[in-house]
Amino acid sequence: MHKDKLGNIIYVGKAISLRNRVRQYFQSSKNMAPKVRSMVSQIAEFEYITAGSEMEALILECNLIKKYRPKYNILLRDDKTYPYIKITNEDYPRVIKTRIVKKDGGKYFGPYSDAGAVNKIVDLLNSSFALKRCSAASFPEGFRPCLNYHINQCRGICTGEVDRAAYAESVEGAREFLNGRNRPIIARLEKLMGEAAERLEYEDAAMYRDYIEAAKALSATQRVVIQHSKDIDIVIPARGTEETHMVLFFVRDGKLVGRESYEMEASSEEDSRELTAAFINQHYSRLPNFPKEILLTQLPAEKELLEEYLSELAGHNVKLTKPQKGEKKALVDMAYRDVLEMVKTIDERAANARERRRNLGAEIFSILKEMGKVSGEYDGREFRTESYDISNTNGVDTVGAMVVFNGLKPDKSSYRKFRIRTVYGQDDYKSMREVLTRRFNRVFQGDQAFEVLPDIIFMDGGKGHVSTALEVIDATGFDIPVVGMVKDDRHRTRALIYRREGSDEYDEIPLRGKPMLFRYIGRMQEEVHRFAIEYHRSLRNRSASRSVLDDIPGIGKTRKAALLEHFKSVDAIKSVDVDSLKDVEGMNLRAAEAVWHYFHKNEQ
Repeated sequence: MHKDKLGNIIYVGKAISLRNRVRQYFQSSKNMAPKVRSMVSQIAEFEYITAGSEMEALILECNLIKKYRPKYNILLRDDKTYPYIKITNEDYPRVIKTRIVKKDGGKYFGPYSDAGAVNKIVDLLNSSFALKRCSAASFPEGFRPCLNYHINQCRGICTGEVDRAAYAESVEGAREFLNGRNRPIIARLEKLMGEAAERLEYEDAAMYRDYIEAAKALSATQRVVIQHSKDIDIVIPARGTEETHMVLFFVRDGKLVGRESYEMEASSEEDSRELTAAFINQHYSRLPNFPKEILLTQLPAEKELLEEYLSELAGHNVKLTKPQKGEKKALVDMAYRDVLEMVKTIDERAANARERRRNLGAEIFSILKEMGKVSGEYDGREFRTESYDISNTNGVDTVGAMVVFNGLKPDKSSYRKFRIRTVYGQDDYKSMREVLTRRFNRVFQGDQAFEVLPDIIFMDGGKGHVSTALEVIDATGFDIPVVGMVKDDRHRTRALIYRREGSDEYDEIPLRGKPMLFRYIGRMQEEVHRFAIEYHRSLRNRSASRSVLDDIPGIGKTRKAALLEHFKSVDAIKSVDVDSLKDVEGMNLRAAEAVWHYFHKNEQ
């Protein structure tokens, strides 16, 4: 592991001979790639771990890269936001949407990039096959079925009258659909859509239409590509002028059923075989299952080692193959042509994003220039911005939120939440003062999560909010520009307001003629408002779910739930004696006496 002078791990690698591997970095640099030269210039120390075998070293390298995400390694960008569809491993399996993959015996399908389509498909499958929707694993005697049962959207597992074999057959139907065999359901939906339209029931027809579109979005048009039905993945690198992606094609039962692309953090000098090896190592190590064969356009140098590693993960033999002829070669060629077209789209998208970034940067630069904070001409840099908001309900559970944007993109890993500690009641200015004070104090405390300062702060308010922010910033000694967002009658930001340098006077900068900045500010306002409200709601819901029983020693969540289920209310619990409390499931004499004494201590 290579470390810089701050002790940060900047590269993780493995080798049979570490001496030879390290020595090559400190020979003549004229033949080195720019990335390697840059890395070598930052190496301050080494740390190494001795592994028992090449396989152990490969697994360790994979885990360390995931943990530290060194900037000079090829990195698979985290796809945790992509949803999966899961068939749970239960007596009566459910079809649910999830973003977390576990080795729990469930069957996962995905990941999918279209979250909206996933939601519709989960709803469609649950409705079409009348599957269990609730997460309850068991039902007490006398349990009453929920609304889904009464409107024929669930068979009523809770009634105990559902035939398990018939239910398993329905689950298998859902599994077949998710494996790409969706024509029967689509045909039925098209028929229902036509019938609804004939009856002039256009809302129902539109619902069926949305289901059909979701099914097609989730599973690409089925094309038979292999005569003998097989499950295969195809992995192909896609290099654009600015971005590098790995494209993964899914072939199930001999049919091409989908494609996903994964952005890679890699330099332009990286060899395609290294890219492929890094992707396979990082991507498949977090999947619960995958096919027995992966087709490639370039075989990695450590092919045999990767095959052994993947086989161990999957529990069956996995082969990495570069086909030379036949139907598999034709399949890879078809996928490769698709990737070439995709690269054109990637380049166009990158060019558009580059232009938008530059336009936004130029507009922010013009604001800073008008404020007297910068001079000269715009050099193309991107600006880091922060925005803050306060949320409460009638002064209760007041919270603050901070969101961060780097250029056009929100930097969600830098978002921060603050629970207001010193302000009671509704006072936005005092609450904002506390939030900003705590934010900048963390810088002086050496907290790395707060050490990067913004180029400019956007306050969701006018003069009062700008003045409050500047009071805090001036006290810290930092020089950070602050602007307020002035709204019109429609609650849209019409201008930015700032305080003149060395004066108590304020000036406005109209946003007319700055369309990029106008949209950017609107997005930032929505994001900070959303983040603050979500945190406030989570605190409010947590407070609402509290009970006086939480204050009684020895009464945890399980006993509290048992008492409330048995007696139905806290008043009823107060009115009973110790013996009645002790008879409740999960209670004992000591816990029963604690409850009784808590409610009757004043009488004693």
